[in-house]
Amino acid sequence: MTIIDRYLVALFVKVVVITFISLAGVYVVADGFGNLDEFISYGKKSDDGMVWIFASYYGPRVLLFFDKTAGIIAMLAVIFAIGMLQRSNELLAIMAAGISPARVLLPLLISAGVVSGLGVANRELGLPSVRAGLASNAQDWLGEASRKCTPRYDIRNDILIVGKSTRAKNREIESPQFRLPLEMSAWGRQISAASAFQQPADANHPAGYLLKGVKQPTNLAQLPSLKQDGAVVLYSPADTPWLKPDECFVVSVVSFEQLTVGGAWRQYLSTRELIIGLQNRSIEPGADVRVTLHSRLIQPLIDISLVLLGLPLVLRRNSRNIFLAAGLCLVLVCVVYLVVLTCHGLGSNYLLDPLVATAIPLVLFGPLAYTLARPLWD
Repeated sequence: MTIIDRYLVALFVKVVVITFISLAGVYVVADGFGNLDEFISYGKKSDDGMVWIFASYYGPRVLLFFDKTAGIIAMLAVIFAIGMLQRSNELLAIMAAGISPARVLLPLLISAGVVSGLGVANRELGLPSVRAGLASNAQDWLGEASRKCTPRYDIRNDILIVGKSTRAKNREIESPQFRLPLEMSAWGRQISAASAFQQPADANHPAGYLLKGVKQPTNLAQLPSLKQDGAVVLYSPADTPWLKPDECFVVSVVSFEQLTVGGAWRQYLSTRELIIGLQNRSIEPGADVRVTLHSRLIQPLIDISLVLLGLPLVLRRNSRNIFLAAGLCLVLVCVVYLVVLTCHGLGSNYLLDPLVATAIPLVLFGPLAYTLARPLWD
């Protein structure tokens, strides 16, 4: 790296840090004041204190905020860096020294690619590690309140899980109903109980739900455990020593977050988890899941296209007004993301093929970005 490269990269990093801290700070302060009463109440109930609860709540949400804004921040950093060079006449001096605009932009584009790569790493490593915190809201951070239970179908065992409500503190489903397929008709068409608790896999059973206070079937204590494809799916107290007479265990790959968060749980899974879930049938292969998976692969290219689309707005106008350039770029971002959200919505609702729906924004804006930015290299 030359001295100019290091200077430009340092300027880019400075703008990225300031922009992200400013935007994230506005979000945290505005949302924090709205939930201040809740955090004060939690601080009195918990030994951790309000400050730790505040940090535990907004730490995961700052990562989610970065996931949504990584491409925008990269574009704004490039625009502000170029605008500052123009305003101070440094860009003119650099070009007068015989350095082409393309050579000046190269370290900035590489830096923008690094920010986009950090966004990918955040989606694959950061968000999956904090998804438990993202599944809770400020009104029920301790998980004591009842929340709506979203019905979820276990495609591996053909069991539909329905419940009155959920409690995150104990990972409990209130008044659960597990509706069974015809292959399990020996137990009836459904299992109803007073409550169900999600249990991780251990030496006694795979992951699933422990149902307590079983009301249906009424002859539970006389029913044998049921197998499917050679593996036990329904554990009965008749032949399972660790179950009480009014308890049974249902093996299920449906996570508690799927029942509480609903469709939003997909964005907290890594690409590897999505692919494995589709392969082993632990995730229903709906169009919305396929849209999420394809968009993960295309998003870095959309981020780079945004940067290339924004550069001509600054360089060709030769404007010294940085904030005007940033405003034009934000309008551009709104247009691009409106197209992206529209295409993703069409794909998720089976109006377009998921692969086509996620590729349309890149097909529209990729060639346009290349056409507008190519004169900078000529």
